Amino acid sequence: MNDQTYARTHFIKHAKTTKNIDRDFHEWHQGRPRYAIWAIDADTPEVRQQVQAAQQQLTGLLLENYARQPHITLSVCGFLSDKAEQADDFDVNHFEDHIDNLSQLKLTPFEIEIGTLASFSSAPFFHIKDDSNNIASLNKCLNLGMPQNQHDQYIPHITVGLYADAWSSNTVSIKLDSFTAANAVRFKVKRISLMCYNSAEIGGALHTIADYDFSLAKIQWHETPPFALKISPSDTNKKGA
Repeated sequence: MNDQTYARTHFIKHAKTTKNIDRDFHEWHQGRPRYAIWAIDADTPEVRQQVQAAQQQLTGLLLENYARQPHITLSVCGFLSDKAEQADDFDVNHFEDHIDNLSQLKLTPFEIEIGTLASFSSAPFFHIKDDSNNIASLNKCLNLGMPQNQHDQYIPHITVGLYADAWSSNTVSIKLDSFTAANAVRFKVKRISLMCYNSAEIGGALHTIADYDFSLAKIQWHETPPFALKISPSDTNKKGA
């Protein structure tokens, strides 16, 4: 079953969408402020225009104040931590395992295309066309040893927003199917990014901590590393240095 068929089948199986609530989920984050992910930064003018057009198509259905930039999540990492004490903490050991795995993957820049508009139960999204299958390789690479990410079929996508209520799935499907993109949008993926968001905000903006550049096979930091690194300084590079 391909991604599009799988997503459509699972969306229609539920009579209604999942209602998202704008609140501080303290019982989840327990005071841990930053949640990290690996993602492809897709925040280009062309992609933003496509996402905004889809948001317009779904006017009245989406949660207000969704501020997350277009991106393709590769792996949900966990709460940034000096030392992992809970199962969903992400510390230097996890990070350095990821860098080792990325270095062994030896990817080069590749092209992807924004596909059709579809939906999960909680959020509409754009499918991603990746003829190289490199996104799936990155997902597998970055989820080794992270069993919390192995439950569902991975579907590369760009989230458009979050549903504000439990809407009829059939009604939403009609809106999704009637969306027509103005132009095909393609772009080259040259790096992936370690990003984080404020865990007290639903749909809050993403902040880039570091990039892993395929051509350099190195990390380029956008801020002081959030944990003490054990890898050699020659394997990392502060952006702009």
